[in-house]
Amino acid sequence: MIACDTFSPDVNGAARFAERLAAGLVERGHSVYVIAPGQQWKRTAPSVETIEGQPMTVYRLPALRWLPHDWLRFVLPWRSRHYARKILKHVTPDVIHIQSHIIIGRGFAAEGERKGIRIVATNHVMPENVLDFTLLPERAKRLFVRWGWHDADSVISKASAVTTPTRRAADFLERNTTRRGVLPVSCGLRAADYNSDLTPRTENRLVFVGRVTLEKEIDVIIRALTKLDPALNVSFTIVGDGDQRKQLEKLTRDLGVADRVTFTGRVSDEVLRAHLTGASAFVIASIAELQSIATMEAMASGLPILAADAMALPHLVHHGENGYLFQPGNDRELAARITQVLTASPEEYLAMQQSSLEAVKVHDLDRTLDTFEALYRGETPAE
Repeated sequence: MIACDTFSPDVNGAARFAERLAAGLVERGHSVYVIAPGQQWKRTAPSVETIEGQPMTVYRLPALRWLPHDWLRFVLPWRSRHYARKILKHVTPDVIHIQSHIIIGRGFAAEGERKGIRIVATNHVMPENVLDFTLLPERAKRLFVRWGWHDADSVISKASAVTTPTRRAADFLERNTTRRGVLPVSCGLRAADYNSDLTPRTENRLVFVGRVTLEKEIDVIIRALTKLDPALNVSFTIVGDGDQRKQLEKLTRDLGVADRVTFTGRVSDEVLRAHLTGASAFVIASIAELQSIATMEAMASGLPILAADAMALPHLVHHGENGYLFQPGNDRELAARITQVLTASPEEYLAMQQSSLEAVKVHDLDRTLDTFEALYRGETPAE
């Protein structure tokens, strides 16, 4: 049973991980039940949904829209345990894998522990990130972060195993909670689903894929465009949508680069992959990535990566090999790194592409599934 606060049709890293995990387990012959917020405030019967090409039983719980956010829906916190109790009367899983401690995972961890069901927890959330969608004053935000980590600790303490997508994220979790032995397990992807074009580029096209939200710091990339040599004729495509889109569109007009920046909004997987395949480089300025599935997708598409030297991104970007890191928020340094990639010799550019393709192999989804199957059985997974 996979209990998560975000799942299809949401588009974000935690949702994509839960979808791929569930589909991969079904493909391996397991019975999978997913618990997720519904798209409306109405009780519905569980139904079979096809996720990533695989059929699975999904329980959609009554949920409300969180108005400060552009898509987030949530189950009333005081109802989570009630729903868990009712569902676990009808289904007794061998293991409950919670994807966050916030609401649904909290209820299922508590009821699962009460019934003696093995709990595995994966952390995708930092309390600091939640603040982007609150209206709290600064002092209250600091108190919220302190309380948030204490609260997370109280839930993940119920789990027999705790994972995060990277070693840095695991260290971060251990520093802020009493939990030890947190395992780094990649979210994983199937590189074969992506296409790489190793031929020389005829246009200089940058691309970003992800939610258009504050912590992604897309404005840093837009500002870097203004510091590039006009002769490079660089364009920038932002694939995704979010609450910051209008502000960023205004910024492009204010800086005079609106004709070089394209906002696609939400697109299909096929269109997303086409944007990656046809780009010259992938750029991400985010300061709060616990892994970044989008960066892995770009690597699987054979792109050089330009990434902020923050949180988990240095685990994916090997400076000078498959791209370059830059100081978070430093648009001038980013512009210099972009220039370095776009003016590289054909041999140097190809070497960065091949390095991305090689580095992403360690994040193969089957390795991720092997690891979680071992954790579900109570075994120690291979290194």
